[in-house]
Amino acid sequence: QVQLVESGGGLVQPGGSLRLSCAASGSIFSINAMGWYRQAPEKQRELVAVIISGGPTNYADSVKDRFTISRDNAKRTVYLQMNSLKPEDTAVYYCHANLQRTASDYRGSYWGQGTQVTVSS
Repeated sequence: QVQLVESGGGLVQPGGSLRLSCAASGSIFSINAMGWYRQAPEKQRELVAVIISGGPTNYADSVKDRFTISRDNAKRTVYLQMNSLKPEDTAVYYCHANLQRTASDYRGSYWGQGTQVTVSS
């Protein structure tokens, strides 16, 4: 079994900051990419940021220069530092990992349960 457990969501005022964490656990051989997606009410889930095992990152245009994704490979944990938050950042944030459970497995896609981020005064 593979689990992705998120933490760090909550309510914050516009201009504030939050840090999300997501830890992967279970039977894992290797993790390729880890990232964050978000889904606002009545909208499709969208990519926020992704980090590849070697270090390259990619961000949605709407969060560039405000959000920073990082990763601790030893802890199998990915972080999302969110600064200068705006009301339009309000959404459920989902952790995602592309990983192999064993050396002979194909890479699979795994999701966390989601954590709510609300930006409001």
